[in-house]
Amino acid sequence: MKDLKYFWLMFFILLITVTTGCSNKSEDLQKEQEKNVALPKFDIKESNSLNISRIFGLGYPGNDNALYLATNDGLKMYKQGQWTETTVNTHKFMGFQALENGFISSGHPQNGTGLKDPLGLVLSENKGETLEKLAFYGETNFAFMAADYSGETIYVISEKPKQGLSAGVNYSKDKGKTWKKSEFKDFRADSMGMIAVQPKNGDIMAMATRTGIYYSNDNGNTMKLVTDPLMVTALTFSGDWILYSSVENEKILLKKMNPLTKEQVSLSIPYLDYDNPITYLSINPKNQNQMAFTTYKNDLYESSDGGKTWNQLLNNGKKEQK
Repeated sequence: MKDLKYFWLMFFILLITVTTGCSNKSEDLQKEQEKNVALPKFDIKESNSLNISRIFGLGYPGNDNALYLATNDGLKMYKQGQWTETTVNTHKFMGFQALENGFISSGHPQNGTGLKDPLGLVLSENKGETLEKLAFYGETNFAFMAADYSGETIYVISEKPKQGLSAGVNYSKDKGKTWKKSEFKDFRADSMGMIAVQPKNGDIMAMATRTGIYYSNDNGNTMKLVTDPLMVTALTFSGDWILYSSVENEKILLKKMNPLTKEQVSLSIPYLDYDNPITYLSINPKNQNQMAFTTYKNDLYESSDGGKTWNQLLNNGKKEQK
């Protein structure tokens, strides 16, 4: 039997350090990847058979009616029972965050596109066909970041001090032009985890940790523990409420809570093994009944009725061809 404490320790270490090893490529390799080669024209094609080995985020951009999945092989989009994907620009979009007009992301570019590696912080309003460089292009990769739905307020975790960033959580209120450090006063957790931002108010953010959810209404300068000391693996905002997944008594749970009143509601989900926790959560800001989550083993579930019933879209990252 696995050492469960070791498993969860490694899981949270993965959450914070997943990109540190993949952003230190040699200069020669980076130059080789930046060489332009003949690539097909950008287009969106149907994809009836998927085999995804890594998921880096999901969400519902406001300028489309699809669920977007950021993977190790570019964007995959699900709408009305059909999967589609881009023909090129299959970048490794890490730290993916859906916005009202598209998405922001970090990560690593597809070979041959001429883009620098890492991407830094980029914005796309056309499914990744073009990328607007917001900050840190060619300098830094962010595995975990978050933003309000407008994209004005952005949070990133920096492992160490860098040009324009302090170690820890930093935030920008002008789409990445300038940055300030979140002071994290009263933060008592022994590690940092996933960040979520209130869609309509970028000053309000929350963080998942191994010892509960910390909440802030001042850009993370002061933090307050709003749950019992429990393992939280993923979270997102649902209006003023927080949708989150916890691990309690070796069970994977999904709950909604009001961080101000502490009122909580449990949602039913399909059974998940203890070694297959929820990794990402998303709610459609335009339709609060539409939500989705992914798991450590690349399962994907979506609900259109507020979590009463769930449809499995991926099993171990695969959607078999019909």
